[in-house]
Amino acid sequence: MPLVPSRGLYLYLEILKIAFEDAIVTEDEAQILHVLSRCLGVAPADTAECRSVILGEVPSPFEEDDAFGGHHIGDVTTYQSALIAALDDDVISEDEWAMLDHLRQTIGVQEDQHALIEEAIRAMGEIDAKGRRRIERLERFITVCPYR
Repeated sequence: MPLVPSRGLYLYLEILKIAFEDAIVTEDEAQILHVLSRCLGVAPADTAECRSVILGEVPSPFEEDDAFGGHHIGDVTTYQSALIAALDDDVISEDEWAMLDHLRQTIGVQEDQHALIEEAIRAMGEIDAKGRRRIERLERFITVCPYR
């Protein structure tokens, strides 16, 4: 069944491209992709087809002039979910940073929105069992991928 163009599918394919840049999708990258597919409404059956699009085995469902980027309602929550998934890993790879940074730029997360996400993650750090390590990784993320 061919993929039906949607904003969620567009964003998922954009991040999948970043994950496949080195031709290897690690377990940590797969976890972020799984979180994103759920947040963006990409059906599990469509994720294999998306992989085929990225590998050039099937044509993309999008035209060159399709404009699905930019900021929409729910984007901040999607980005926050992906960021928390990455922060909860034991090791955060450069590939994961690249995926998150690309997502942040594609959906247009604003500086004040990013600051609120950071604040929420810090607040969760006091009540969540993984909180301290998450905050340490957040500090590293902010250093490696500062808001631009």
